[in-house]
Amino acid sequence: MKIIIAPAKKMVVDTDTFPVAALPTYLDQTRTVLARFQQLTYDQAKQLWHCSDRLARPNYDWLQKLDLTRHLTPALLSYRGLQYQSMAPDLFTAPALDYVRQNLRILSGFYGILRPFDGVVPYRLEMQAKLAVAGTPNLYAFWGERLYQALGKPTEPIINLASQEYAKAITPYLTPQQPFITVVFASLVAGKLKTKATLAKMARGAMVRYLAEHQVTDPAQIAAFDHPDYRFAADRSTSTRLVFIHRDVTP
Repeated sequence: MKIIIAPAKKMVVDTDTFPVAALPTYLDQTRTVLARFQQLTYDQAKQLWHCSDRLARPNYDWLQKLDLTRHLTPALLSYRGLQYQSMAPDLFTAPALDYVRQNLRILSGFYGILRPFDGVVPYRLEMQAKLAVAGTPNLYAFWGERLYQALGKPTEPIINLASQEYAKAITPYLTPQQPFITVVFASLVAGKLKTKATLAKMARGAMVRYLAEHQVTDPAQIAAFDHPDYRFAADRSTSTRLVFIHRDVTP
């Protein structure tokens, strides 16, 4: 079973908590992305990032001197968004760490796909960014089926805890026999399911922690997710879509 999650915009350097196990699988391709990225003017980079000068300037300066082989942080510890805060990987037990090492994969516009202990540096580049690379119109086309191929066997279940932006880097390449199960965290508003980004990100992190702590290897076990804020909605779920509804919201 493989679990896919999205990265986070906020990143840190942490060279002390856990050692780096390896370099990213597609580091050569990342070098290609970086070389193209470094060709952008400041205004082009700022437009690509859709951010203020306060954020764009230090990121652009950092981009010019980026070294992909020094001061590396294990990928799982490098991201500091809500999902990763909720997951709290620095507090994992040894069995939980082994579990995510084997089963968890992080999708990335810059690195393609990452194992939890691949060494990375901070970057700012979303998968949906309109960056033409190596004759391709965007990052989805550049990475192509590589990310899917890195996940493993074509019959192995994939648990999708990623945002739609990142999941669609995988879905076009699924084989007919590939189990692809999306976990949905939603609120019930006027009788309809509504995904609230902040709550969903935190719940995805909690789900990764649950799967790791309970050593879940069968997708059927996911429904037993034990969280005080969510209940499993069997009546709204299917074999490929598991729905959890926030308990505090009523129709």
